[in-house]
Amino acid sequence: MIFESEVRAMETLHNIPPENWTSIEYKSIENTALFIWLLIFAGIAFIIFRAVRKSGPSVSFKMFDPSEMVHGVFGSKLSVLEPGHKKLNIKFKDVAGLHEAKTEIREFVDYLKNPQKYTKLGAKLPKGALLTGPPGCGKTLLARALAAESTVPFISINGTEFVEMIGGLGASRMRKLFEMARSKSPCIVYIDEIDAIGRKRSNKDSLMDGGHSEFEQTLNQLLVEMDGVDSAKGIIMIASTNRPDVLDKALLRPGRFDRHISVDLPTILEREELFKLYLKKIKIHRLTDDLSKRLAQLTPKFSGADIANVVNEGAMIAANHKKKFVYREDLHAALEKVLAGPEKRSRVLQDEERHIVAYHEAGHCLVGWYLKHTDALLKKFSVFWCWDLVPSLALPLYTIM
Repeated sequence: MIFESEVRAMETLHNIPPENWTSIEYKSIENTALFIWLLIFAGIAFIIFRAVRKSGPSVSFKMFDPSEMVHGVFGSKLSVLEPGHKKLNIKFKDVAGLHEAKTEIREFVDYLKNPQKYTKLGAKLPKGALLTGPPGCGKTLLARALAAESTVPFISINGTEFVEMIGGLGASRMRKLFEMARSKSPCIVYIDEIDAIGRKRSNKDSLMDGGHSEFEQTLNQLLVEMDGVDSAKGIIMIASTNRPDVLDKALLRPGRFDRHISVDLPTILEREELFKLYLKKIKIHRLTDDLSKRLAQLTPKFSGADIANVVNEGAMIAANHKKKFVYREDLHAALEKVLAGPEKRSRVLQDEERHIVAYHEAGHCLVGWYLKHTDALLKKFSVFWCWDLVPSLALPLYTIM
């Protein structure tokens, strides 16, 4: 060993006795743990580098900006659909029901295509519309149909994508959204579930975090960006929520979301249209108007998504029984499954108990039949189901059908 030889030479040169020489020991140091940690850090660095490169122009290296770097790694799920995209192949005529909502939102098509018709008279074009209504009623579908009819890009994002634990990230994403909108104008910007970022601000929240919470920063940035949007340049804001009661008043005032369009549950006539639309998409055995009408009667308070689910469930039941077509009884079985859950075949009733239940439920039917102001009885199930003992289906009399 060179090191040991040099040490011994120095000791001999200075007449140091061999018994006083420096003891030298050789040990093998295990570097496995250190090597593993180095690999882990190298892997993390590689993942961050790839994510930043994929983010493209959203990250600038002229000056290191931590928020921009974080945005590149944890970027929001922003969707940009150009005209002609397969998800924008739906027009208003393809949307069943929602006649009043379609009439209101159709006006924005003319605003986008002929803005001069309004601006030359001194009119200020509305900046956007808020679609309100229960889930599954077609709010997103209406927004896409508007973009398809207007033949403009459709920029969409979910409200939950803005707010994160990292401070300032929500406001940064909001700025990126409107930068994209300005570069794509004329276009439609759609924010789904806007209640995630547009809830009412309270003094309690401001006192707890000094008035600078991530949620409040994101909402303030949205308000600032909407005030800076020029509707004459063709940027239309569309947002949707099923909780309009929790939205901040500043978001709802004129000059921001000018139009409030209600997208309610379909009426009985609209449900019939929806069943006709969805039944055409499956291999139904002898499709008749009578079938759609009867199914519409049996589905009060069903949304468009619920109706699509019933039709799909009917096709699944027919496929499970190896049928070549979907029959009426399959759709009725699907409706029962959606309403009450799967049948509980494992629960066996004694004959006496079955008779008692039958008499009891027959009494419900008789009372409902003879009383003047009760809901009309449509169907009574006589088997046990997952969610109820013997569920019944009644037609509401005094609600909007």
